[in-house]
Amino acid sequence: MTHLTKLNTSRLSVIEDRFCSSQLSSGEVAIVGAGCGELELLTLKAANRVQNADALVYDSLVSAEILTLATPECERHFVGKRCGQSSAKQDDINALLLKLALKGKKVVRLKGGDPHIFGRGAEEAIYLAKHGVKSEFIPGVTAALGCASSTSIPLTYRGHARSVTLITGTRMSEPGFEQAAKQWRALLDAESTLVFYMGKEQAQAISHGLLSANCKADLPVALVTNGGRRDQIITYASVKDMASKAKTIMHHGPTLIIVGEVVKIGRALNQMLGTLETQALETRALDTQALKLA
Repeated sequence: MTHLTKLNTSRLSVIEDRFCSSQLSSGEVAIVGAGCGELELLTLKAANRVQNADALVYDSLVSAEILTLATPECERHFVGKRCGQSSAKQDDINALLLKLALKGKKVVRLKGGDPHIFGRGAEEAIYLAKHGVKSEFIPGVTAALGCASSTSIPLTYRGHARSVTLITGTRMSEPGFEQAAKQWRALLDAESTLVFYMGKEQAQAISHGLLSANCKADLPVALVTNGGRRDQIITYASVKDMASKAKTIMHHGPTLIIVGEVVKIGRALNQMLGTLETQALETRALDTQALKLA
C-alpha cells in the first residue's frame, strides 16, 4: 500500500478542505489526467475527483494503484486502447460518458498522462457540451515530462536544446509523411528536442524519415518503455539503429522516443548518479561491517 492510500480520513479531509474547494456535481464529468504511472505524481485535485466518483471510465495506461483510490461502490468502466489490439471506439466512449452523466452520476474520465496531450479530452468535452453536459479538465503529468524526470534526460538544455516538440507516432503511414520528416529535421537544426509518443511500432518509419531528411545518423535516441513506473526500461540508440533497438524491447508497455543531443547529456548524468549510488551502498556496507566488528 502506498503512502497516499495510507492517509487517514481526517488528513484527507484537511487536504480536500485546503486544496480542493470545488467539487464535481452530479451529472457532470471530470476529464482527469492520471499522469505517467506513479500514484505520487497524481495531483491532489485528481485524487479528490477519483475518490468522490460515482463512475470511473479509465484507459489502459492508468495504473492499478490509482484505481485503488476509488470507493468500492464506484462503477468501473474500462475503455482502454492499445496499438494492434481490439479496443473501445471513441464514439462508444462518448456515448458511455453521456449515459452515465444523464443518470446523475459524478463521472470521472481518467486518462493516462494529460487529457490535452494526444488524449482526445477536448473531443469528449465537446461531445458532452453539445448534449448539455458540463465537464472540467484536470491536468496530469504527460509522458514526455515524466520520462524526462525518470531518465534524467533534460528536454531543454542551454546550448543544445531551446525547445521541445511533441509528436504522435501513430500516423507515420499517412500522406505527407515525407514533408513531416523534413519539418523534424528543421526543428532539430533549430535545437528542438523531438519526443514521439507511442513510437515503438513506428521506430523504423521515424528512423527512415529522419535519415531521408539528412538528419545525423549518430544523433542520440532514447526509447523509454513504461516511463515513470517501477519497471521502466531505457534503451539507448541512435537514429540509424533505433529501429533494430526497438525490436529488442520485449515488454508490451508504452514506449516514448526522445531524439536529440539531450539524450547524451541525460545518459552521462545517469552514469554519474549511478556511480554515486554505488559509492553510497559501499559506504553503508563498510559501516555495517564495522559495527559488527565493534
